[in-house]
Amino acid sequence: MPGKKNTNINGIARRWLLTSLGVILVILVVLILVLSMTVRGSIYGNIESILRGRSVELTNVFADYGKRSSSEFNSTARNYVENFPGKENMELMVLNSNGEILITSIGFVPDDTQPMPDYYMALEDSEGYGVWTGRLTSGEKVMAVTRVIRNTTGSFVGAIRYVVSLEQADHQVVLVIGFLLCAGALVIVLVVASGLYFINSIITPIKQISAISKRIAQGDFGVRILKTKEDEIGQLCDNINEMAVELGKSEKMKNDFISSISHELRTPLTAIKGWAETMQEPGIDPDTCSRGMGIIIRESERLSGIVEELLEFSSMQSGRMTLVMNKIDLLAELEEAVYMFSERAKTEHKFLVYEETPMLPPVLGDVNRLRQVFVNIIDNALKYVNEGGTVNVAATEDGNVIHVVISDNGCGIPAEHLPNIKRKFYKANQTVRGSGIGLALADEIMKLHNGSLDIESHEHVGTAVTITIPILKQDEKEEGNNKGDA
Repeated sequence: MPGKKNTNINGIARRWLLTSLGVILVILVVLILVLSMTVRGSIYGNIESILRGRSVELTNVFADYGKRSSSEFNSTARNYVENFPGKENMELMVLNSNGEILITSIGFVPDDTQPMPDYYMALEDSEGYGVWTGRLTSGEKVMAVTRVIRNTTGSFVGAIRYVVSLEQADHQVVLVIGFLLCAGALVIVLVVASGLYFINSIITPIKQISAISKRIAQGDFGVRILKTKEDEIGQLCDNINEMAVELGKSEKMKNDFISSISHELRTPLTAIKGWAETMQEPGIDPDTCSRGMGIIIRESERLSGIVEELLEFSSMQSGRMTLVMNKIDLLAELEEAVYMFSERAKTEHKFLVYEETPMLPPVLGDVNRLRQVFVNIIDNALKYVNEGGTVNVAATEDGNVIHVVISDNGCGIPAEHLPNIKRKFYKANQTVRGSGIGLALADEIMKLHNGSLDIESHEHVGTAVTITIPILKQDEKEEGNNKGDA
């Protein structure tokens, strides 16, 4: 039914009930059983101790009697029973030498059908003592203690038997067990209440986190989890909120990238289509046709470069980017990249200055990839430099590495954008053409060369990009030579 709450116990609560609560329940049951047995043993032990103490009194009572004949014992025993002070709490019996009951403290006719295992135990015991706990023929539970009296020659002259009802004692044991059960039930209630409160304090935010995570997975990156506690769950909330922020930024960058790359593709396609249609018109003069063909070729090359960059980026993302490592002259590749942009710089009325270096040690690298890095960085520098601006290119040796610095006096990068400038799809200036993956690609290529790409920029001042690559080591040179000889 709609709106009906799910009352089934499942998940964390169910596991807790089956584990923690189950263990606690077993412990409580065992504890109650042990305490009940201990209390019962203690009460029964006290009763037996009292009865034993009473039987020890017989040693003094019959110190001067019962040593010559059974008749003397009978007389003394009757007197002992008649004057026994504890008649209200226990029954006292006198047995003669034949095991017959002579007299009892209750005054009724003795019942010879009652079981007396304690009497027979006392006959066999070296100290003449026997104890028995059991039920009479009436069903009453009793404890009986018998003390056998012997004369100086060791002959059996009679016995005294004490019998105490255990009904009251068992009632006390039941009361104690009931108290323990109530205490155990109270403990379980408290444990369940505190446990459910604790579990609810975990399950509620987890359900909230689950619901918010689902919304984030569906593309709602603006939603946030309300943090209520400064604990592990609170940290999880912070992490998910941060993840949502980053995903939102990535989604925005992706959308900007799609928009940017669509524009980048549309512009040359529009030019190609327009000039192709123009060249189809009848009577077009050769100069216009030549000019149009040149534009079509340049825009086609531009399209090819964009597609190539996207393919390279795809290889980088999937981890399939590979390098063909060889001993190369870095200066030659840098000069080639500068020469590629010299004509463009003149056309755009910008200055591309290359500070020539006489000679640099060789490096181990992929010629095409390193040239791609130089091209991307110089292209970026020219894009962000205004007419009349300058782009400087220089290379220097510094210890075991070579630094290639490409600097400009363009608009610079705002400080808030600088930390993210090498992230994929990120563009600090959306008005300038480009896909936003050139720097990310160049940075990845330099990492694969065990080098680095560092950017320093100040807004309205300019930007300097430092490309660092290790110099080819002597052992790498020898290895390369050996391969060449082979």
